[in-house]
Amino acid sequence: MNNLESRVAIMVEINAPHIAAKLQEVKQLYPWYTTLLEGACIDSWPKLPLLTHDRLLPYFDETELVQEPNWNIYRTSGTSGKRRKAIGYDALDEEAYVEHKVQLFGKLLEGKGLTRALSDMGTGHAAATAQEIFEKLGMACWTIPFQQPVEEHLACIAEHRPEVLYTMPSILDRLVKAAPAGFDWGIQVVILVGEVAAPAWRKRMADVFGIAADDVKDTYGSIEVGTMAYHDAGIGRYVLMEGITAEGVSPAEVGLPDIHLPEGEQVLVLTSFVRRRFPVLRYVTYDIVRDLRSEWIDGRQVTTFEAIVKRIGPELKHGEKISLYDIEDAVFQHVKQADVRVIVEHNQLHVYIDSPQPIDNVLYQKIRSSLHEAIPEIGQMIDSGILEDMNVHLVNLLDPDAVPSLNHQAVKQKKLYIQE
Repeated sequence: MNNLESRVAIMVEINAPHIAAKLQEVKQLYPWYTTLLEGACIDSWPKLPLLTHDRLLPYFDETELVQEPNWNIYRTSGTSGKRRKAIGYDALDEEAYVEHKVQLFGKLLEGKGLTRALSDMGTGHAAATAQEIFEKLGMACWTIPFQQPVEEHLACIAEHRPEVLYTMPSILDRLVKAAPAGFDWGIQVVILVGEVAAPAWRKRMADVFGIAADDVKDTYGSIEVGTMAYHDAGIGRYVLMEGITAEGVSPAEVGLPDIHLPEGEQVLVLTSFVRRRFPVLRYVTYDIVRDLRSEWIDGRQVTTFEAIVKRIGPELKHGEKISLYDIEDAVFQHVKQADVRVIVEHNQLHVYIDSPQPIDNVLYQKIRSSLHEAIPEIGQMIDSGILEDMNVHLVNLLDPDAVPSLNHQAVKQKKLYIQE
């Protein structure tokens, strides 16, 4: 039985009480979903429609008009389609979101006796709820707006001496790059969310803070669903949160037949029995996960996967199909410290590497070779003419002239940029 079959088999009983209840909930809350089912014979789980981007357009249109006083409306950061989508949370959803985070963070910090946290998260749902979550854990929590100069972020760390830093990989990269030599971090645990964080990159960050690699904790979530999974250092895999069921499907099944994935990689599809005000019923995340499977851990059945490797989607240009996970892992095979940015500009892929370690021509060629070997899709895109070539640059990312495409003043910087 392959991964897809094993995942679907868990939910094949369409009339199971929890599945029937979820289906009824979605139909009641979203009349357009009932319309979507018209004329279909829904007698098994795979017969339910996959909620792709196009099928969710009525949700985004309706949420734009929501005037409910007790709702919070969050917006995605946008894609190549330029549209920032509205995502709704009512009071029950907010309560469940916070409780999920409290349980997870409590598990990640268990037994450490830590009392001070700093949330350096930018904007969005994670940032808006961080203080409440840490306070529910009995911790003092400070927050800092990402718009503040990076020096103020470092000053906040120096002043409040947080033991836990809750942030995004791109923000953490910026802080580490800007910190003066010998900066006393005092950080004992880092909790990450928001972007791909390759194992080698997490190890590098742990070395910066002088902590164990396992104390750089990676979590996986989205505005649409909430917290979805976390990296379990004990098994070296990501574990799905309770109340969420996962499936792996092919790109062709979600309307992207021209995208071909290596064996063991699938598009992640989720169903949440917790989330209400977003229809997480066979919801297509467009995230590609590696080695999705069900297994028994400590006497309970859980869903795990090895890594989130990249994102695909109908709105995304070719560059956004590139795996940042594999790019960073390839770089860190050869250098211990580096800050990596990837830019697709005028049909060329540029990998910018900023490292304090000397990189001679021999090492440079090894890095370039590893990038080609790790990401065969790049070679395919170059061969097909989608990309002209891959260029590897050794730069100082703080130099505005080195990479003009970057906003060098922003603390929150993406790792992947798509330029027209």
